[in-house]
Amino acid sequence: MVKREIEPNIKELSKYFQVISLTGPRQSGKTTLLRSMFSNLPYVSLEDPDTRTIATDDPRKFLNNYPNGLIIDEIQRGPELFSYIQGFVDNDKKLKYYISGSQNFLLSEKISQSLAGRVGILKLLPFSIAEIQSISKLKDIHHTELLYKGFYPAIYDKKTPPSIFYSNYVETYLEKDVRIITNIENLNTFHRFLKLCAGRAGQLVNMSSLANDAGISVNTVKSWLSVLEASYIIFLLQPYHKSFDKRLVKSPKLYFNDTGLLSYLLGIKNNAELYNHYSTGAIFENFILAELYKHKFNNNLSFDMYFWCDHKGKEIDCIIDNGSKTIAIEIKSGETQNTSYFTNFEYWKNLSNKTEHFYVIYGGEKSLETKYGTLLSWRNINKLLDSELSS
Repeated sequence: MVKREIEPNIKELSKYFQVISLTGPRQSGKTTLLRSMFSNLPYVSLEDPDTRTIATDDPRKFLNNYPNGLIIDEIQRGPELFSYIQGFVDNDKKLKYYISGSQNFLLSEKISQSLAGRVGILKLLPFSIAEIQSISKLKDIHHTELLYKGFYPAIYDKKTPPSIFYSNYVETYLEKDVRIITNIENLNTFHRFLKLCAGRAGQLVNMSSLANDAGISVNTVKSWLSVLEASYIIFLLQPYHKSFDKRLVKSPKLYFNDTGLLSYLLGIKNNAELYNHYSTGAIFENFILAELYKHKFNNNLSFDMYFWCDHKGKEIDCIIDNGSKTIAIEIKSGETQNTSYFTNFEYWKNLSNKTEHFYVIYGGEKSLETKYGTLLSWRNINKLLDSELSS
């Protein structure tokens, strides 16, 4: 089993909370991780209809069967359990419950109602680069191969071909998660909407354009984007909130939590096709931003991420603000070193009147310090994560 970066944080929170909630997309490794870390506890999955019936028909009797606690997978399928778990942990300070699920909206709602103050909350996304490097040598792999395959554990553990994995993943997602979260009558329309979102990865969210192309209302677009966020398919990167100019862009940008799924939805069939695809730059940018989010969640860090863009088209791909310092990051899929990558930093520096930490993460192989900032190979992104974002 791959040692996940989030393990130390699960252990740390377990010291202070009797209930640990681990959410994340389907197939990100939540169940495998919890069962490995807490093999002394029984495991149940509420995906199983028989188990779910027993648990929801008589929650108290069900929980009494596990006097030391247990691991409960897809707990959002049994909302009746939350109030009873609250009572059990209040009465027995030795009990431990580890709950997991793939639908953040439903879990958050129930936790806030019944388990507020009693639960440690963590998120697990698919493998990070560091985790993949622990099981696979990336030295001779071009980044397009990694982006095409994506980061879901099954692709590396079971050697499942990406086309097969993502085809089944999308169908499972549509049939299980979407139907539970919201009442969507026509899943084909939602599937088309999902592909339209893939075509807009790395772009500003235009509600009207999405609504027109999908044949739905703007309110439905808002609702469906929330569904995709709640089930960890996409994330929205918000514009930097500190306004230096009233004419700044105010719409968020749309990204996917996994580039393999994004590539599949774009119809890309192999990494050679991705290399020449019109969306290569956007997919590479998506890859780097997703890695930053993984680092944040795996290490339970509190920094905030944004992008910055003004009405003149000047843009910084990522602004990281952790309170004590601000880091500006540009992301370029090009493989050749080029000082023009740093152009927007000077504009930003003069506007914000701050001394920033500047990084350009690019598709090349060599990293070096320049008078403009740090040019960082995608292979060395952990140097940024460890030096700038680990405290």
